[in-house]
Amino acid sequence: MKFRTHHCGELRITDTGTQVILSGWSFRIRQFGGLVFTDLRDRYGITQLVFDQNEYPQIFEQALSIGREFVIRVSGVVRERSNKNPQLPTGDIEILVSDFNILNASETPPFTLEPETDGGDELRMKYRYLDLRRDPVKKNIFLRHKLAQEVRSYLNNKEFLEIETPFLIKSTPEGARDFIVPSRMNQGTFYALPQSPQTFKQLLMVAGYDRYYQIVRCFRDEDLRADRQPEFTQIDCELSFVEREDVLSVFEGLVKHVFSSVKGIEIQNIERISYADAMKYYGSDKPDLRFGMKLNDLIGFTKHRDFQVFNSAGYVCALCVEGGAGMSRKQIDAFTEFVKRPQIGAGGLVWAKWEQDGSFKSSVDKFYSSDDLQAWFDHCGGKQNDLLLLLSGDEKKILKAAGELRLHLANELGLIHPDEYKILWVLDFPLLEYDETQNRYFAMHHPFTSPVEEDISKLKSDPGNVRANAYDLVINGVEVGGGSIRIFDRELQQDMFSVLGFSNEQANEQFGFLLNAFRYGAPPHGGIAFGFDRFAALLGGSETIRDYIAFPKNNQGRDVMLDAPAAVSKEQLDELGVGLKTNS
Repeated sequence: MKFRTHHCGELRITDTGTQVILSGWSFRIRQFGGLVFTDLRDRYGITQLVFDQNEYPQIFEQALSIGREFVIRVSGVVRERSNKNPQLPTGDIEILVSDFNILNASETPPFTLEPETDGGDELRMKYRYLDLRRDPVKKNIFLRHKLAQEVRSYLNNKEFLEIETPFLIKSTPEGARDFIVPSRMNQGTFYALPQSPQTFKQLLMVAGYDRYYQIVRCFRDEDLRADRQPEFTQIDCELSFVEREDVLSVFEGLVKHVFSSVKGIEIQNIERISYADAMKYYGSDKPDLRFGMKLNDLIGFTKHRDFQVFNSAGYVCALCVEGGAGMSRKQIDAFTEFVKRPQIGAGGLVWAKWEQDGSFKSSVDKFYSSDDLQAWFDHCGGKQNDLLLLLSGDEKKILKAAGELRLHLANELGLIHPDEYKILWVLDFPLLEYDETQNRYFAMHHPFTSPVEEDISKLKSDPGNVRANAYDLVINGVEVGGGSIRIFDRELQQDMFSVLGFSNEQANEQFGFLLNAFRYGAPPHGGIAFGFDRFAALLGGSETIRDYIAFPKNNQGRDVMLDAPAAVSKEQLDELGVGLKTNS
């Protein structure tokens, strides 16, 4: 044991008198007269070292040269601390150092490695290997590891096989942009990095491997935000001989197992809601159910009162804010400005108050009587001292805007409890969505999703009203997973490609391998993929997935530590048969 007999989180009061060797990084250093105290840190924890001038004067003098983040090896005896630290597992003991070596000196780090650091995001990402030493980041990486362990444990016990699929695949036109990789051996042709292993896991079902999973890296060349990275990790799963209920049952079990084993939380109930109801009552296909405040359709109560804004609207939506009648005009104006932001897209707000004294007041008193306002509140389940906020316009846009306002109100009014978890399945999505700019349908999930059985007959005649046999798992307003029962019939798959605008030649060029596989006995199958990074962040109480990735990219998709992406030499490009045009 040249470098250590124990790690820095291991020793306890019962080890008093034991001769030990520890190695790690010097963290905090304090000198008090003839004593130098150093906190030695490794992956496992912190142990306090004592260099005592009276006991070992030569060692004490040498210890004065130790700086922050020096890598050192010490040997000494465990003794009880006179000033114990109850915040540390090792806080009852310290090591009286009798010998030590500096294994490697360190320059002063560019930011403090304390839990509350003085380093900004870009600086910490540039020196990510230093940021990873900080306890909050270390805690996130440990949680990620624990999540992976528990996912594997659960799926292995359910007879799933972990099977790897290729990273160099064929580019497909559907979905987000692919990352493209040129082939040196077949110049002028390109691989794509997979956005998901979707077709491979379906081929594994055709091959008879009826329960597959993979914790797999995926790649999408898309604009970034807090919950997106150009490379990310999925828990990817597929099962054969299943209906939707079978899939939901298996993965409700996974979610409950993860919460129990990782968070110590027992999940009792996972709700279910249709896509149509999610949009109608929450203005979102991933509703946050930790608070109420459903959306209410007031169109039947607002027409024909000479108020042109409502008379010309296709939809009038109301939110009832409990206890909101006491809000000032300034507060309401702030909510009005929020919905008028371009990314929200509403024209403004109408408000109505049911005052504590029983009277009514609104911004449209000129057009609506107290009886009208009473009917509004009654329809919305409101009571005295409540506030109604109304939006009007195109139904689809107003539902989205009202959903955003609902979340904004909850955050502003403190209605969300961060330690509460509300989990639900959203079911029966539309199979297709129409893009008016391209004058064609696109698959809402992907082109391999099966319609619900009773809607298959409408696929050719009324595709816009076909429901998908699909399901999303939503936790606290975050889509954590999504999947579907797949098409396994060759003819139905060809019909789906046709509705999406593929000619037979295009479908065979892009997906001929899958259509051919369906000739040889494809079983009924379905699956799901969970966003592993999102799941980890959600369990850790964060909205930013990069806090849970060891080496993430920044918001511009750059690795500022490696300075990537970067230019490559002309010789490399020539070898790949890829030329770059230059301005002459």
